[in-house]
Amino acid sequence: MLIQMLKIRKFEEKAMRLFAEGQIPGFVHLYIGEEAVATGVCANLSDEDYITSTHRGHGHILAKGGDLKEMMAELFGKETGYCKGKGGSMHIADATKGILGANGIVGAGHNIAVGAGITAQYKGTDQVCACFFGDASTNQSTFHEALNLASIWKLPVVFVCENNLYGISMSQSRHQAIQDISDRAAAYNMPGITVDGNDVFAVYEAANEAIKRARSGQGPTLIECKTYRHRGHFEGDATGYRSNDELEEWLKKDPISRLEKYMLDHKTVTAEELETLKREVDQQIADAVEFANKSPYPSLESAVEDIYTDIVEEVRAR
Repeated sequence: MLIQMLKIRKFEEKAMRLFAEGQIPGFVHLYIGEEAVATGVCANLSDEDYITSTHRGHGHILAKGGDLKEMMAELFGKETGYCKGKGGSMHIADATKGILGANGIVGAGHNIAVGAGITAQYKGTDQVCACFFGDASTNQSTFHEALNLASIWKLPVVFVCENNLYGISMSQSRHQAIQDISDRAAAYNMPGITVDGNDVFAVYEAANEAIKRARSGQGPTLIECKTYRHRGHFEGDATGYRSNDELEEWLKKDPISRLEKYMLDHKTVTAEELETLKREVDQQIADAVEFANKSPYPSLESAVEDIYTDIVEEVRAR
């Protein structure tokens, strides 16, 4: 889990620098500070299980087994990327790993996750779908529709709220009259639990119990993970809506530093081994950037490939 969290952190830090240099088109919404959530949940999942993701999806995809090179190439808009360079940062998917797609639409993953749950139930498999989403998306109708239907049909879906305390620039205290989003589970007769989202062990254990429950046909669970994004909502966000004191307090709870300290204190790793791990991950990230840089851009003709509409044939004919 430490290696996975380091991959996410270093991938995001590299994406941050590349975006600032103008090498990555579009927008990027970084997962720095929230690595324990995706890692702790996905450590319980297999390739056959599903996840749905968000605009802040790089961490989810990597934790579910996404390939660093194909992800970086997608950020660069290259044809060797997961979506052939046409999806970009917010729309990466890999059906072979059960990654049903990151999504730029807030709250869109809720009902997709229900669809995955219906599929697993209909086929009689023991597959589970972990649905990742942010605190503000729980105000969307899709959240309530999805929890209601998943509860009625006892679908194998684990709803994972990454509560980083802000919906873009609006604090949770201003857009909700509750402190714990897990309270909303009661309205749909499902378990609701709030955990420290910066403690990978707490996340792992909560997800483990919820996933076992889902696999056994007992239905969905809502897990709220209290966490914090170190960067802005997107790269370029000035973050004037939160104080430096608040940021400093949360930086002290950094999930990777906490795990490293735990492992060092319990002598499960040495300081030298940690540095070796970090160098190895750094090299993997460097290899991914090199792969992306050397990859070609999509051809002009590919603009009308993989698009399902009647107009495609007309365009091709021209």
